[in-house]
Amino acid sequence: VPGREHLAERLTDVLAVVYLVFTEGYAPSRGDVPIRSEFCAEAIRLGRLLLELLPGEGEVEGLLALMLLHGARLAGRADAAGELLLLEEQDRCRWDRDSIEEGRTLVRRALSHALPGPYAVQSAIAALHAEAPSFAATDWAQIAGLYQVLLHLQPSAVVELNAAAALSMVEGPGRGLDLIDALSARGVLKDYYLLPAARADLLTRLGRTAEARSAYDEAIALAHSAPERRLLERRRRGLSG
Repeated sequence: VPGREHLAERLTDVLAVVYLVFTEGYAPSRGDVPIRSEFCAEAIRLGRLLLELLPGEGEVEGLLALMLLHGARLAGRADAAGELLLLEEQDRCRWDRDSIEEGRTLVRRALSHALPGPYAVQSAIAALHAEAPSFAATDWAQIAGLYQVLLHLQPSAVVELNAAAALSMVEGPGRGLDLIDALSARGVLKDYYLLPAARADLLTRLGRTAEARSAYDEAIALAHSAPERRLLERRRRGLSG
């Protein structure tokens, strides 16, 4: 561990690596395993150590909150056969309420700083998902607003995609599709399977089934993880008409 005088200058890279470890556990990028919970647990352990080293550091609080809130949903992310479930399909009774409560406490601390950072904002979004009694009852308007804040703090095409998906829950799938098509036209996410997957969902909601099938085919071809491909194939098979 470097001396305290060197911690702050290294913090951004360290937080990014810890979150990458967590993400690889939460949604493994390759292979046939839907979840690597040991990676998530290790990333949370490292997050707690960072908070001990830098108590009161807003972005450390934000990252730890984010990991706890996402980690609280791990038991609901797959069914009994080990197949991935979408957020709207998950049994929220299986979510870890203790982790959610700890995460919410850290979110409040992270947001109390004068200039909350990207992890603090992401943790606030995760808290709104965790607090919602159901997918339909989620505060999508506040989530969409937080994504606009996140875009200002951390502009990226992936954040734009997430912001468009959230906005579609407020202003309708047509609005979300317009934003995603504009993003697609720029070519910045041409190899990112979640872009055509998001298009497929919006096209399904608009009743444009043939186009949705084509978008699912594109997403399936781009997905590297077998569980993610199977989820997309299940969604495609579920299309009517």
